[in-house]
Amino acid sequence: MGGKQTTIKEIASLLNISVSTVSRALHKHPSIGITTQLRVQKLADELNYEPNQAAIFFQKGKSYTIGLILPELSEAFFSSVVNAVEDMAYKKNYTVLLAQSHDDEDREKQIIQMMKNHRVDGLVVSVAKTTTNFDHFHMLEKYNIPIVFFDRIPPLKNIHSVACNIETGSLEAVNYLLKKGHRCIGLINGPAALTASEERKKGYFKAITKNRLKFDPSLIVSCDLTEKGTQEALTALMENKRNLTAIVTFNDYVALYAIKYARKLNIDLKNDLQFISYSNLPLINYMDHVPIASVEQFPYKQGEKAVEILFDLINNKDSSTPETMYYNKVVVESELIENQSYHTD
Repeated sequence: MGGKQTTIKEIASLLNISVSTVSRALHKHPSIGITTQLRVQKLADELNYEPNQAAIFFQKGKSYTIGLILPELSEAFFSSVVNAVEDMAYKKNYTVLLAQSHDDEDREKQIIQMMKNHRVDGLVVSVAKTTTNFDHFHMLEKYNIPIVFFDRIPPLKNIHSVACNIETGSLEAVNYLLKKGHRCIGLINGPAALTASEERKKGYFKAITKNRLKFDPSLIVSCDLTEKGTQEALTALMENKRNLTAIVTFNDYVALYAIKYARKLNIDLKNDLQFISYSNLPLINYMDHVPIASVEQFPYKQGEKAVEILFDLINNKDSSTPETMYYNKVVVESELIENQSYHTD
């Protein structure tokens, strides 16, 4: 056949039967006799016939593909989510179309358009830190493409989401520092547009006020999560008139940047300034100077839950309307993990 893919029409012509008969025979339809089924299957095997998956998917109204959009695959947190999403998709015979926004709103918008054009059945998304306009997500509603947000969740109503309980994680982190005798604790937070940044701030505020300490907003500094932004945030905190002895950072990467810069400033990280972070990533075990503890956010579990919800939405597309839709808000409890390498020094 010269490398050309065999079609049902060609099989029908060679056997002098109708296309519909070939199609039913290949699907072992009871209306087609066993002799005809065997003849059709034998010729199909000889010609290396393969079903047209695109046509089958079109008939079923599904592409059996889901999209996964995340900020950076290089981050261990998101790599763990990818593993969970692919594991869950594999069990359902689904393919995962993966894309990175690299924390760029325009790129995120282009990816959404691409995912729509590829007719994905649904999306799992962690929003870029620079995204402030969410119209590209609203656009998918008219195409009936469900979305489940995880970790970085936009401040929107009527969305499906999976997230770690950052507020309680922050409360636990600050309480941990207070029990160690720290009374002046800073917070290097993330971009204000992220829901997770607000939750960190809430947990920090609750811990301070519940322990009858005066809340000082100057001890909270936001950054863009880059190394340069972290350096600027740490500089602002160190220039504060109060004598900080501990800092909670947005995540382990920010902690890494802050610790690196603090060493450059010749700050004693054992006795004068200690850090707590979030994510509890494996990388902190390889740092010379580590956060004394990190809030575990269970990324694999978040990924599992997000895909579980997404498949429910895909399978029930036709049975719900915006008026009757129940919006899933799954919260995974966090856990403060002490860094053993620090405590055994």
